Amino acid sequence: MQNLKLETNADGFALLTLDAAGQSMNVVNDAFLADMEAVTAQIAADDSIKGVILTSGKPAFMAGADLTQLVQSFGKLTPKEAFGFSQRATAMHRGIEKSGKPWVAAINGLALGGGFELALACHHRVLVDNPKALVGLPEVNVGLLPGSGGTVRLGILIGFKKALDLLLTGRTVAPAEALKLGIVDEVVPAEKLIDASRAWLAAGPDPVRPWDVKGWVPPQKKGLTVPEDSAAYMMMTGAIAQKGYNTPAPQAILSCVFEGLQLPFDKALAVESKYFAKLLTDPVARNIIRTTFISKLAAEKGARRPAGVPKSEVRKLGVLGAGMMGAGIAFVSATAGIEVVLLDRDVPTAEKGKAYTAKVQGKLIEKGKLSQDKADAVLARITPTDDYALLEGCDMIVEAVFEDMGIKAETTRKAEAVIPASAVYASNTSSLPISELAKASQRPDQFIGIHFFSPVDRMGLVEVIVGKQTSKETLARALDFIAQLRKTPIVVNDSRGFYTSRVFRMFIFEGVAMLEDGVEPARIENAAKAAGFPIGPLALLDEVTMELPVKIIDEAARDAAMTVNKYTIERGMPVLQRMIALGRGSRKAGGGFYEYPATGGKRLWPGLAQEFPPAAEQPDLEELKKRFLYSQANETAQTLEEGVLETPEDADLGAIYGWGFPAWTGGTLSYIDTVGIATFVAEADRLAKLYGSRFAPSAWLRAKAEKGEGFYPAATAAAAPAAKELA
Repeated sequence: MQNLKLETNADGFALLTLDAAGQSMNVVNDAFLADMEAVTAQIAADDSIKGVILTSGKPAFMAGADLTQLVQSFGKLTPKEAFGFSQRATAMHRGIEKSGKPWVAAINGLALGGGFELALACHHRVLVDNPKALVGLPEVNVGLLPGSGGTVRLGILIGFKKALDLLLTGRTVAPAEALKLGIVDEVVPAEKLIDASRAWLAAGPDPVRPWDVKGWVPPQKKGLTVPEDSAAYMMMTGAIAQKGYNTPAPQAILSCVFEGLQLPFDKALAVESKYFAKLLTDPVARNIIRTTFISKLAAEKGARRPAGVPKSEVRKLGVLGAGMMGAGIAFVSATAGIEVVLLDRDVPTAEKGKAYTAKVQGKLIEKGKLSQDKADAVLARITPTDDYALLEGCDMIVEAVFEDMGIKAETTRKAEAVIPASAVYASNTSSLPISELAKASQRPDQFIGIHFFSPVDRMGLVEVIVGKQTSKETLARALDFIAQLRKTPIVVNDSRGFYTSRVFRMFIFEGVAMLEDGVEPARIENAAKAAGFPIGPLALLDEVTMELPVKIIDEAARDAAMTVNKYTIERGMPVLQRMIALGRGSRKAGGGFYEYPATGGKRLWPGLAQEFPPAAEQPDLEELKKRFLYSQANETAQTLEEGVLETPEDADLGAIYGWGFPAWTGGTLSYIDTVGIATFVAEADRLAKLYGSRFAPSAWLRAKAEKGEGFYPAATAAAAPAAKELA
């Protein structure tokens, strides 16, 4: 057995250690299941073994399912096969429970998903007292549910309300809360973990679980007879319908717990496996796992880093501009252990930027997530100044000054007069072409774009823009810097708006185009949220200001250096111009599409009906959702065709983590694959005839559709579960 080590002792208490060969962490996969099946049968047959302590030989107990294996199975497994996959793990856990020997899980570190389901199958759980030893069932976050007894056991152990809170949020809990909730039985120091487990076994516990005792009755066999329980279920159903009906996992979890608490134990497990099989064969889970786990992890491990370039490290960083972006970049860099020179036009402005770090730290200290001494050490790494001379010795510069070509050029010249010849110069810009900005540099091969997202300390994505003369060494060093910050990079080629800003504009401008078409404002906002966007386009424009996108569009139109200006917009500009003329260009200006009263929440401005009268006949919700999704997906395909994007992974990561494209889609290109490229092209043609050429597929995309070529290998939507296979 390559994944396990079994040691027997004179006292009859065996030690079974999870230790997957060649892996940094234990995961649930076919090899693990085979080993566990074999060792469980061996233990059950060995009369000398009186009990089992199950622990891990790695820092973490077990991370859960091997998601890479799951992604590879999408589109290949039938619902019946997926059901069998779940039932195999379920049977392995039942083998533990019915082995006739008491098992105790000595949880020495993080235990999530299938790893915590394994612990739940044990008769007793002892958890190490370490804040990093998080436990939970976060499967909902990847579009799945616990598939080997997690929903059933959790519901029985702690009741449906507490169970659903954990299962529907996917949140993980630290030892103290785990003990309070009742999902572990003891919390002990690391050095006492095995001794405490052995002591429990020595007390001679009953190896029969309550649900295996003859005459056991499910907690809610007679149904929801308690009114408050019925009301709680109804409220949860409503909340799911309102916030997550694009993702089937929450509904499936709710059904599993509801049904599971009314059924005999093994029947409840079978029901759980059926719901799991439906989710596993649904494209939503594939999309979420592929982008938010597989692609994200690959990007963070250097998937786009040029080969053959030695690893580098930034020890001293110059941040030019101490506004919101510069202050955020300084904070995350200092937190990563980098010395930061934060420069602005005068010292008070620079000090204000440094104060942002103290403000964020204060909140973390209040929550107990940061100690004062560590906060002080981070703050001491930031030097606020207005003196360019202090940039001497910097390994890298990140310029975050005002979005103006002239100001950025002047800043570049001043900094390069001081910094070492080996330093990398990065511009944090969201739309200005890097190759144009690099013209102010004496060494354009060391010039690159690094586009952070605001707020920097909370947004994990970084868009790296390669200019026409940017060297592969410079790209590698930029990616090494982002790795130091523990952020997720995507790499794109130079173009006006690059990728994220260019496609994001399609979202906000589609919203104002709808308003121009006579769609009711509330209907526009609700359609965006129903599609899965975190905020409606009108509310978002109030926050970013309407002047900003108008200014960017106008600058792009005037830019003679752009022989082909792709940063245009077909519809919606008159709406923004009218709102600005009315003095309602943003929330900061006092109000925009919304009013912001001193008391109570924001509300749509009543004057919108007069300025943009609603049409007598309103479109249905599905049509509006499709307009949002298709306009952005089609624009993304164009950026890939033009070579701005080089990989579908970068496209999807940028969409989800850059501007909040719905995670259930897997990203803009995954959305096309899910719809089916031929279907997408046909529907895009229909939308183009009705609403404008921004929806029209290119000849390149049509050719791909004719050949049935998706953006990912074997890009076909996973087959929908066939009910008769699961009957």
